[in-house]
Amino acid sequence: MLGKLPRWTIAALLFPFVIALAFFGDFADARAAAPLPQNAAAAAAPVLQNDVFWKDTSGNPIYSQGGGVLKVGNTYYWYGVKYNGAVSYYNNPAGGKNSNTSFNAITCYSSTDLVHWKFEGNAMTSSDIGGSSWVGRVGVAHNPNTGKYVLVSQLNSGLVFGTSSTPAGHFSRAGTQSSIGNVSTGMSGDQSVFTDDDGRAYLIFSNKSGRSNLYVAPLRSSDYLHVDNATRIYSSSAGGREGNIMFKHAGTYYFCSSDLHGWNASHTYCIKSSKISSGYSSEFVLQGTDADFSHVTQTGLAFEVSGSSGSFVMFGGDRWSDFAGNGIGYNQWVPVTFDGTTPVFHSLNQWNVDAAAGTWSVGSGNNHVLNPSVEADRVSQKELAGWTNSSNVSSDPNSNHLGGHTGRWAIAQSYASAYKAAMYQTITVPNGTYTLSAWVKSSGGQKAADIFAKNFGAGEMDRAVNQPIGTWTKVGISGITVTKGSIQVGVASDANPGNWVNVDDFELVQTGQ
Repeated sequence: MLGKLPRWTIAALLFPFVIALAFFGDFADARAAAPLPQNAAAAAAPVLQNDVFWKDTSGNPIYSQGGGVLKVGNTYYWYGVKYNGAVSYYNNPAGGKNSNTSFNAITCYSSTDLVHWKFEGNAMTSSDIGGSSWVGRVGVAHNPNTGKYVLVSQLNSGLVFGTSSTPAGHFSRAGTQSSIGNVSTGMSGDQSVFTDDDGRAYLIFSNKSGRSNLYVAPLRSSDYLHVDNATRIYSSSAGGREGNIMFKHAGTYYFCSSDLHGWNASHTYCIKSSKISSGYSSEFVLQGTDADFSHVTQTGLAFEVSGSSGSFVMFGGDRWSDFAGNGIGYNQWVPVTFDGTTPVFHSLNQWNVDAAAGTWSVGSGNNHVLNPSVEADRVSQKELAGWTNSSNVSSDPNSNHLGGHTGRWAIAQSYASAYKAAMYQTITVPNGTYTLSAWVKSSGGQKAADIFAKNFGAGEMDRAVNQPIGTWTKVGISGITVTKGSIQVGVASDANPGNWVNVDDFELVQTGQ
């Protein structure tokens, strides 16, 4: 392993504390199969926690969806939309999806460390925007000719532009646009704003109504208050694409999107090119987004984090919990690194980010289970993303089940006749001591029903759940010592006719070296 590390890390062998950090970072991301020298981030770096509702520096919920991030100096400005349905969901997560996409405001937050966000105020409100049935997919760019910061957003079936003298200032409405030249249906579907290294800004989008065509269109250079004629860079034969974003790394442009199936989680699909408006590759699935559908999100935003010691791309996934019920939290941010020109998505529940250094590391409290709440699949089915099932009957008793501990879904094992079933996943982890936990309901009466951990270098460890458990109850197994760099965890039943067990919110956390 040490032979693969960059020179500056090898030099750090003189410092045992840094050795430990590099060693942990390398193995913690082995599942991604990509070299990650930037994982030697300092342990004191701020902790980014996913799968929760984020709050600003005043302790209030952060409401920012379908937006983008602009860096000005050493400060990042994050713009997005506050929907009234998001407020309802925050106040009552157990109420599930509410489908309320009514517009409240375009918000602005600022941060220097990408973890602690200050609410700067509402960039635009309903009175600024005008009458609206839909506002969303917001981006901001700085125009070097006017010196203005320009906000671009969808407004009903067109676009609206706003300007401000400062990135955190209030934006005044500065114009609208009803169509974009060279677009098959005249207007954008999902969109984002991308600013290139030379300062030029572009709208990145798929066409409205169908969304099978992907486009890049420059903002008018004089003032950015108009989207110029678009160039179609790709036509998808596999269905429409939405949640369109762009990032750039080492001279390569990556245009990424999600499946066209509403507000739900998706694989992330990408094309790449050395030129922004031509020469794109065939479509590929972003490595690391398959097992849990991009950490149960839809593509939302992306930007490069570059510092004194490295760089990576920040992927901001939107979890439209209030509209689709994809699990707790609206915003899930993870690092994207590169194996040559191949981008690699790291699905992390908790990680440390050092924005000034451009480095990151896996958090000590990271949950290593992928799709732990089985929210990724969005529909009832037998084969669950990230999980493997086995049974002794032709019609598999393994499935997902509406009515989870959190979110909508839970793992379910049940059958009308006697059955054996298991739902499990094998996870690559650093050697060390772990605790496995899950939330369970059970009919009881099974010959055996267990939460289990095995194939980690010692004998199998189980927690029996074959007794009646009528309400969601957390059970766990502690002191699991992994010595072979991987572990299999899951739930298994040897059951009588009609016996059932439901399991949700698996968690595997390292507790010691």
